[in-house]
Amino acid sequence: MPGQQQARTTTLWRPTGPEELVLVEQAGWRAWPPRLPEQPIFYPVLNEDYAIRIARDWNVPHSGVGYVTRFEVESAFLARYPVRQAGGETILELWVPAEELAEFNTRLVGRIEVVHEFR
Repeated sequence: MPGQQQARTTTLWRPTGPEELVLVEQAGWRAWPPRLPEQPIFYPVLNEDYAIRIARDWNVPHSGVGYVTRFEVESAFLARYPVRQAGGETILELWVPAEELAEFNTRLVGRIEVVHEFR
């Protein structure tokens, strides 16, 4: 439609374990913690169902609990990251290099929120 503006933010999800969630809470629910040396990429996902499957099927067996978080990021900023298909049609994620995570965090709009918890 003429004059219609592009969405200002994009909703992303992230399946999160308990250790990472503590660090998000310590950051006031406004930033993701720096990656560990063995984590060169930060992987937010583009749909809630995919995040639920990872939190429930991987985080719970691995650490006893899995969370799904939801957050908003400036859409124009996200355009630099191609959408990666990691499996089926709905298995979509972004690959944010660890060295870009601090800048990524400055583009979050609002707070990171927990939307599901699995035990």
